Amino acid sequence: MTHEVRMLGTGNAFLPHQRYHSFLIFDGKHIIDAPPTALLSLRREGISPADIETIFITHLHGDHVFGLPFLLLEKKYISDREGNRPLTIVGSSGVKERLAQLCGLAFPGSLDDALDNVRFVVTETGNIDGWNWERFRVHHDDAVDPFGYRFEHSDGCSFVHSGDSGPCENLEHAIQRSQLAVVEMGFPEWVPSDHHHKPGDIQSLAERQSDTKLLITHTFIDSKHSSFEPVLTDMFPNHPTNVHHLEDGDAWIFQNSEWKPAEN
Repeated sequence: MTHEVRMLGTGNAFLPHQRYHSFLIFDGKHIIDAPPTALLSLRREGISPADIETIFITHLHGDHVFGLPFLLLEKKYISDREGNRPLTIVGSSGVKERLAQLCGLAFPGSLDDALDNVRFVVTETGNIDGWNWERFRVHHDDAVDPFGYRFEHSDGCSFVHSGDSGPCENLEHAIQRSQLAVVEMGFPEWVPSDHHHKPGDIQSLAERQSDTKLLITHTFIDSKHSSFEPVLTDMFPNHPTNVHHLEDGDAWIFQNSEWKPAEN
């Protein structure tokens, strides 16, 4: 069976040039987070919000969930007016209340029925569309309930999404058990915080987990396609060969028991 992981956005909260907010879709119908640029990212790839079956929420910072009201609004009034396309949102126990508050602030009263039709799943493990998934705590701001996810399909395919996190044991254990890991690199070295990976952290992780392909997202580095003066930098680190710095729209496919870049 063939699977696909596609990066609809690869930027951190500050949107480096020619990057939308970090945003992943796999198998064309399951997304991780709903950032402010989510609807724009889907439009750019010709994907209808009605085709999204599941949203996995990593945490509640604005650059990861503030796009949800617009996805629900679009579904309600454009792509799923009859309400025939069910949606599941997977997240921690506080996600439902916080997302309801967000939708109420964005469009008061307009999305109440849309939220009523959403199935919320708060368990730490589950199965959806042949994928067994597990949610695990990561090292980030505790106020936003930060988690990563590990996915393993019944055919043996596996991958991890770090969410927003600095280096931590839970994340590394998940990566160690997986063929592919989508890992954030949100900060340059000079930022005094350990809540995000930095280039040096990625270097060390890649050396320790040399059998796992690491796909870098949530980056502070401008796209290689940008011709503008850099927001911070346009220089990429010289990382080991198992590290791949992604651009918006990049996809990887699982075929013949291995992950490899999709041909554009």
